[in-house]
Amino acid sequence: MASDEETLLLLLLRHRRRQRKRKTRSVWVEEILMYREQEGDFYTLYPRLRRSEKKFFNYFRMSIASFDELTSILKLSISRQDTVMGKSIPAEQRLAMTLRFLATGCSFEDLQYAYRCGISTISNIIKDVCQQVWLNMRDDILRQNITEETWKRIADRFERHAQFPNCIGAVDGKHIRIFKPGNSGSSHYNYKNYFSIILLAICDSDYKFIFCDIGCYGRHSDSTIFEDTIFFTKLQEKSLNIPKPRPISTDGCTLPYVLIGDEAFSLSENLLRPYPGKRLTEKMRIFNYRLTRARRYVECSFGILTNKWRIFHTPMKLSLEFCKDVVKACCILHNFVRDRDGFTFEDTLTINGLENIATIPNEGDSLSGPIIREKFSDYFSSREGSVSWQLDCI
Repeated sequence: MASDEETLLLLLLRHRRRQRKRKTRSVWVEEILMYREQEGDFYTLYPRLRRSEKKFFNYFRMSIASFDELTSILKLSISRQDTVMGKSIPAEQRLAMTLRFLATGCSFEDLQYAYRCGISTISNIIKDVCQQVWLNMRDDILRQNITEETWKRIADRFERHAQFPNCIGAVDGKHIRIFKPGNSGSSHYNYKNYFSIILLAICDSDYKFIFCDIGCYGRHSDSTIFEDTIFFTKLQEKSLNIPKPRPISTDGCTLPYVLIGDEAFSLSENLLRPYPGKRLTEKMRIFNYRLTRARRYVECSFGILTNKWRIFHTPMKLSLEFCKDVVKACCILHNFVRDRDGFTFEDTLTINGLENIATIPNEGDSLSGPIIREKFSDYFSSREGSVSWQLDCI
C-alpha cells in the first residue's frame, strides 16, 4: 500500500514539474533566430549581391539570370503557405540556402547563423529543394529518351573535338565520400579505406552528363555498377535509338557507335577500353592515346562538377538518402549551369574530393569487342585517321 502511494506521489510531482516548466517558458524561438528579416543574409547580403554579377556568381555558382530561371522552375514545388505560427520562408530564400550549402559544403550550423533559421528547418529545406530539383528538371536536363539524331550530333562533336569517330559518350565512375551509414556493415567501405557511394556517369564532348547512376555501394567496381544500370540493359536490348553502324573511312569499313571507358569496363560491341599491359605495339599505344584523349571529357566533367559544387570536397555527414539527393541535384545543376553560364577552364584540371573506382581484371569481354577495337586501332594508325602529333604523345 505504501509503495503504491509513493508511486502516485512521484507521478504527481513529475506532472507538476512539467506544468511548471511549460508555464515558465516564454520564448519559443531562439533570440538569434528572431531577427531573420533584419539580420539574416537573405535580407541583408542577398540584395547587395544582386547588384554585382561577379559577386553573385562567386557566391551562388551561377549567374543572376540562371538563379531567377531556376527559381521560376521550382517556385511552385518548394513554396509553403503562411500559418498562424508565422510566415513561411520564401522559395527564393530556400533556393539560396540550398545553393550556398552545395557551393561550399558548409555545415547546417553555419547556415543557421547566416540565414537565421533553425538547424532542423535548414536540413528539411535543403533536402526538399534537392529532391525537387531532380523531380522537376531531370527529364529536361538529363535526356531520358535520346533520339537517333541526337546521338549522331553527340558523335559528330566528339569527332570534331577529340578526333574519335562514332563515339557517343565517355563513361566513368567516382567515389563520393560519406560518413558510415547506420547498419551498413562494410558495404560502403572501398579499397581506398573510407566509406563512399558511387557516381557513375556518361558525358558528351560538351562536358555535360547524358546519364547518371547514383548510390551504389563503394566496394563495387565500375564494370559491375555499369552492368547493373538501366542504361546497360537498354544497350544490350538495343532500345536506346543508337544509330546503325557506319563507315569511318573511305575504304568502307563499317563500325558501330561506341562508348569509351577505362580498363575497369568490359570490352564489347558498344564499349571500348584501352589495350591492357605494358608491352604494347606502336599501333596499340596510338589507340590507347586516342581513346584516353577522348575519355578525358568525362574526367573534366567531374572536375567542373566538384570545383563548382564543393560539397564534394569533404565527406558528407548526412543520411544515405540525403547524400543521394544532394548528388542528384548537383548533377542536374551541373548541366543547367553549363548550358547557361559555361565553365571555367581551370575547373577542368583537377578533381577534388572524388576518387577513381577500383580496376578489377575483367574476363567478360565479348567476342566482337576485340575485333572492333582492332579496326579502330587500324584506322587511327592509317594516313586517313591519324593526327600529326600522336607519335609524340605515346
